[in-house]
Amino acid sequence: MNAMPGSSTGADPARSSPLSARQAVASTVEFGELHSNAQRVIWTRSDPRDGRFRVQEWTAAGRRTLTPDGFSVRSRVYEYGGSALCLGTDGLAFVNEDDQQLYWQGFSQPRCHPLTDHPDRRYGGLAYDHQRDRIIAVEERPENQQTRHRLVAVGRDRTLRVLSEDADFYASPAISDDGQQLAWVEWDRPHQPWTASRLRHVKLTDHGLPGTALPGLDKPEHSAQQPRFDRQGRLLCLFDGSGHWRPWRFGHGQWQCLPGREADHTPSPWLLGSRHYDTLPDGSPVVAWWRDGRGHLSVAGDTVPPAAMPSDYQHFLAISAGPLGVFCLAAGPRRGTTLLHLSAKEGGDLSILDAAPLPLEAGTVSEPQTLTFTSADDTHRHGFYYPPCPGDCTPPPLLVTVHGGPTSASFPLFNPAIQFWTQRGFAVLDLNYRGSVGFGRAYRQSLAGQWGVSDVDDVLYAVQTLIRERLADPRRLFLRGQSAGGFTVLNTLARAPATFRAAASLYGVSDPLRLRRQTHKFEADYIDWLIGDPERDADRYQARSPLANAARLRTPTLFFQGLRDAVVLPEQTEAMVAALHANGVPVECVRFAEEQHGFRLPRNRALVLERELAFYRRHAPIGQESGQ
Repeated sequence: MNAMPGSSTGADPARSSPLSARQAVASTVEFGELHSNAQRVIWTRSDPRDGRFRVQEWTAAGRRTLTPDGFSVRSRVYEYGGSALCLGTDGLAFVNEDDQQLYWQGFSQPRCHPLTDHPDRRYGGLAYDHQRDRIIAVEERPENQQTRHRLVAVGRDRTLRVLSEDADFYASPAISDDGQQLAWVEWDRPHQPWTASRLRHVKLTDHGLPGTALPGLDKPEHSAQQPRFDRQGRLLCLFDGSGHWRPWRFGHGQWQCLPGREADHTPSPWLLGSRHYDTLPDGSPVVAWWRDGRGHLSVAGDTVPPAAMPSDYQHFLAISAGPLGVFCLAAGPRRGTTLLHLSAKEGGDLSILDAAPLPLEAGTVSEPQTLTFTSADDTHRHGFYYPPCPGDCTPPPLLVTVHGGPTSASFPLFNPAIQFWTQRGFAVLDLNYRGSVGFGRAYRQSLAGQWGVSDVDDVLYAVQTLIRERLADPRRLFLRGQSAGGFTVLNTLARAPATFRAAASLYGVSDPLRLRRQTHKFEADYIDWLIGDPERDADRYQARSPLANAARLRTPTLFFQGLRDAVVLPEQTEAMVAALHANGVPVECVRFAEEQHGFRLPRNRALVLERELAFYRRHAPIGQESGQ
């Protein structure tokens, strides 16, 4: 193991924890959209009481909530949504979560006016065309028993015009300030946006339709993200042609990679319209970038000094730069997500405009330690180890968490759910197994054809590394994962049935072949990339199907499933639960009738933590405590 501090100690699992499941959920505030102009900055913030997203505004007059009761700003395009908000001159457009329709809200009055009325369609990826007073959006609609996507323009007068519909998928429309140029990202099946996508760039006609094609980026086996025009009308994007997603700019008749660090400047584009870089009025870039899983912020090529940007901000969710300065959604090991303002005045004073609550005193927060370990193929893999806090027991019980995706990542953030476990004497390993993002294209692509094998190797080798360092008790090992992470959990239990005392799968994949047939369009070909062709590689599917290999599982397992899940359908979980029950394996299943893929309601999220803790206690000697 490399880059780890000295030995850590575990907490007494019997002590009373100051952080209950309900408190952990109540302090879990999510931030989403971020936009600014010369007068204001707006952002979305979830309310932990109801899980709904509302728009916040900050101007010279102060801060206020713009979204009226009855609305929640969230898109469901591609099931994961994103970019459900755009900033206009005298108001904003947004996607309402409940009906997925576009609405307009002026800044001077709270009433929201519908711009679309198509109950069978969904919208996301919004961008505002100031010159024509319209919204550019990705539209998702059913057609001939299939799902179709296209790029559309929706006027304030509720007119709708199609801009492009030849590609399978669209994302991230961007329009120049003068309204003359439009850019967007598109890709076709069987690709995902992180394996191969195209950046389209066109000159708009007088009628606002795509006209002359301008130089874009379309290189096989590479992907582009986040097109954006600077104030000079030059097109930029993040492109992985060098091996990492880095800023590129079109100028002097050609595309060039901007000078900077050879590092990923964005995670994978699961969400529409991410904003991990921007430009200042003079064209200087403001970028986030990641090294060894930890994030940094650079302004005009220089890493922001600690005096201006405290070093404990190590993840950057969104950036918006303009006449008022740089606005940034940032988080870190001792910081909940925070909206920072680096002013445009000389000296760049830093102020906090909004922040998620921190439910623990700083001295009781478990901070992530970088874990680098050698896995099965003698290459380095990564993760973050959270020791129990405080601790007086060595070695501690270990909970391994496996992120979803799997083309996603874990970051060193203050996560109340992780702190819930460390406050109870658990160490937590947040694993970035191969295929995770933030470590370059080669690392990201290394899971191709290996899902269910290489990720399992990384789980087991990471655990053995921590056991050798006396940072984990081999008698008290636990494993949890959500979505694709649940697939890794179940395959790990099939390969090493005696390693873990108990496990939890949250809306996890148990039958990849059935998932391939039933899942939504965005991920319909993802399984082929992760495992192989279902006909040519049928034996591979059988070998990696947790359901087909249920007889090998002996570990007590707890399942959680939303019954409205359109990504991993409930029958996946039901079949796995029935198979384990028939084999005499201790199994429980908690179903949520109102939840989709990922749980939103606070009472349900708290119940997950409470039921999971109780389940682990029933199957291993980890002590008791007085409160939940």
